[in-house]
Amino acid sequence: MSARSSPRCRSRPRTTHGRATRLTDGARTRSCRRPRRRRSLIRHESPTARSGGPPTRPVRGGWSQVRTVGVVLAGGVGARLGLNVPKQMVKVAGKTILEHTVAALNGSPHIDELIVMITPGWSEQTATLLGSRYEKLTRILEGGSTRNETTRRVLDALGDEECKVVLHDAVRPLIDERIIADCVAALDTHQAVDVVIPSADTIVAVDEDDVITSIPDRSTLRRGQTPQAFHLSVLKAAYAKAHEDPGFSATDDCGVVLKYLPEVPIKTVPGAEHNLKVTHPVDLSIADKLFQLASHAAPGHADRASRDVALRGKTIVVLGGSYGIGAEIAQLAAAAGANVVAHGRSTTGVHVQDPSQIAAAFAEAAREHGRIDAVVLTAGVLRTGRLADASDEDVVESIQVNYVAPVQVAKAAYPYLKETQGHLLFFTSSSYTRGRENYALYSSAKSAVVNLTQALSEEWAAQGIKVNVINPERTATPMRTQAFGEEPPGTLLSAEAVATTSLDVITSAITGLVVDVRREDAALSNEADGSGTSTSDEV
Repeated sequence: MSARSSPRCRSRPRTTHGRATRLTDGARTRSCRRPRRRRSLIRHESPTARSGGPPTRPVRGGWSQVRTVGVVLAGGVGARLGLNVPKQMVKVAGKTILEHTVAALNGSPHIDELIVMITPGWSEQTATLLGSRYEKLTRILEGGSTRNETTRRVLDALGDEECKVVLHDAVRPLIDERIIADCVAALDTHQAVDVVIPSADTIVAVDEDDVITSIPDRSTLRRGQTPQAFHLSVLKAAYAKAHEDPGFSATDDCGVVLKYLPEVPIKTVPGAEHNLKVTHPVDLSIADKLFQLASHAAPGHADRASRDVALRGKTIVVLGGSYGIGAEIAQLAAAAGANVVAHGRSTTGVHVQDPSQIAAAFAEAAREHGRIDAVVLTAGVLRTGRLADASDEDVVESIQVNYVAPVQVAKAAYPYLKETQGHLLFFTSSSYTRGRENYALYSSAKSAVVNLTQALSEEWAAQGIKVNVINPERTATPMRTQAFGEEPPGTLLSAEAVATTSLDVITSAITGLVVDVRREDAALSNEADGSGTSTSDEV
């Protein structure tokens, strides 16, 4: 039983502006669990309470035990984008902006419940769009005509029971977990939190004639982002005072607290340049490119023993497993107790560009072990040189091995991975982000594999299949040595380090990600265990 889950939330239909409505087949959400009872009532005293600000309510177990409600503010209309739909409904990187934002908050372990405040008249479409994919989403409510009116409706919906409230603009879809975690943690010691970044530009103040009147010191200036986070009671108190002010106007919720509860310090946590707000047409292109280039660190295990436990008894098929990274994956997985079936052209005679051989390899593994839990494709071929000088045979081989083979492997693996809700793992190269001279075929194929990974992760999400792609730095493999000769050992990743990260990924629940492997990350992993870009020579 989680100590962070809602003590009052019941399974109920999502609502639209106060009306209970069964919007989708998945409209009823899971029951929220009650927090663990504590013997004593601990009063958390923040600096604001000591300085005469609104007293923080007593909470059982301290503020770290209070539930956290994430609120997606999606009430915009897209006027500045010149659209006839709300801007959060525009697609970027294959999904609507709203879907990206909801997925980020729903996936955070620091968020217990999720509410979406949507543009009036769009609640039914939003419920259809989001469906039942987000288990923390409990309500979809219509917002007001202004940001402040929308917040008032949020406060009404949350009731009086104390909680942490994290308000985030729907049109900041690139929010990352670090920012969310920092906001929630800051609420353990503060009553209000804002996310900010330094200003890289000089800021000037002007008069009504657009004449500069002052140039503030930018070292003390910050640009505000979201989330903004609060103790519920503090935000309610600020809005109660604002309601009494006939001249009330504010552009964000921290502004309301600052004006009406000036005794409450507002803690700032660092945001990120990529946490941009989609406001103007150019922002759509920038956001799309940032999603395309997004990569992630590997989800690590605490130690090798925990990784071995996760691998034990699993059946893993490695294509390209004769040497290089593929061989290391096979050896480490087998040592952990996994059933490993490794294939390669030079060992078992399996060519990854031959669909019939791939199908036969999977069928044999399933017959022998009863299931397939993961398929890893490390096979690749690297041919450098100008495209105009390449032979037809080299062109066909490069495309067949580096791109057609991943497509065929994915198709053949699907029925087996569907049965086990298993994992498909590909490999890419840092060259996928930009085509490089003398690497036209290789880099374009690696870019295609990244797109394939992202597409399949969405197509197969309902079946529980995870699809990811590893992006290692330059790695010491026989194929790289053949292409570039001997290189200083300290400048290359070891194949074992890449294999270790690969096993971390296939024993995780992540999907649709480009997972970076860097030398510094590998060094940290080796310390924890106590123990470019080419993958395998196998074709």
